[in-house]
Amino acid sequence: MSPGVVDFLFRQLVAGRPPVDIQWQDEGVTLTAQPAGAELARRLDETDLDALMPTELFHYVRAAQRLAAWAEGLREAAVDRYCQPGKPQDGVVPSARRASLG
Repeated sequence: MSPGVVDFLFRQLVAGRPPVDIQWQDEGVTLTAQPAGAELARRLDETDLDALMPTELFHYVRAAQRLAAWAEGLREAAVDRYCQPGKPQDGVVPSARRASLG
């Protein structure tokens, strides 16, 4: 176990509390509930992996997978747009075509 985990378990034992960290539930949105995007990326980047319990590490990995899938979706959308530059996107008519239509 990492030193952070050993320290946490020792503090829980001394305080007479169970060896489960439930205080984080009161501190805001959990990683499992955080929508994929920039905030999730920031939180994952700032997380100290050595301080995570096995269950928390599992949730960290799942959140990282969600973030990767989200980023892949962005990449695919950009590639589609790049490969079809003349096609109107989301109902927007490019300005050159708009002038010829009017």
